[in-house]
Amino acid sequence: MTNRWLQHILNQVIETVERAGVLLAQECARPGGRRGSGDKAEIDVEIEILLRAELLVLLDCDWWGEETGHVLTGCPFCWVVDPNDGTTDFLRGLDGSAVSVGLLHDGKPVLGIVHAPVTSEDASDCIAWAAGMNHLLRNGSPVYVDLSKQQLSKSSLVMVSSAASDKPQINQKLCAPGDFCPMPSIAYRLAKVAAGDGVCGISLYPVSAHDVVAGHALLIGAKGVLVDEDGNPIRYQTEAEMLQVSQRCFGGAPTACADLVTRDWDRVFAKDAG
Repeated sequence: MTNRWLQHILNQVIETVERAGVLLAQECARPGGRRGSGDKAEIDVEIEILLRAELLVLLDCDWWGEETGHVLTGCPFCWVVDPNDGTTDFLRGLDGSAVSVGLLHDGKPVLGIVHAPVTSEDASDCIAWAAGMNHLLRNGSPVYVDLSKQQLSKSSLVMVSSAASDKPQINQKLCAPGDFCPMPSIAYRLAKVAAGDGVCGISLYPVSAHDVVAGHALLIGAKGVLVDEDGNPIRYQTEAEMLQVSQRCFGGAPTACADLVTRDWDRVFAKDAG
């Protein structure tokens, strides 16, 4: 299957993801509140069932989902899906969680869509890319970003978890000379960086393939990278790697990632960190 074919199905995948986004937005506004507790929301399963049915009709291949398990047969292609990246914050009432759909071919991200139906700006945001495209699509419009030329500077934004809001001083120091931007979803952090809103997106917690494959694809489309806590490229070659791709991840401009990965992020977890 060629890049042209991937680009051909991209719009169909976007339509499917945006339908899933409608369900997530409705759950956000549900009169009785968002269903679930901890890191489990009922809407997550409902959305993944919808995505699994529709995506496997488009391309019948391997499957890696957060809620409905995985099927790895050795097929070159594999859908990688997170129906609601940022569930814990979602159930706390925060906006900015995202539907994340990626496609691997021989372990490499070749298509990605990250859709945040309700953001902190009270708007919907859908960012997409497929291999062979020289630009991303953001809400249907082309976006041209070249992360390979960007560096960490005073005007840079580093996308971090929503928990950073509780410890602004240490996060400010660790992201200097740039500023930090707290957000619930690692998928959406990476997507916003790929779309030009920031220079690097970070997760300080272990991530699985479903958390980052779609965002990784978008970064590739913007000439960016996704690396682990040691600065090594993220891989998806084995089931073990899919289950936990890294302890921490840094995605965005190569030079910014290389700089930020060397910083002492353990300080964020210190009891006296402010």
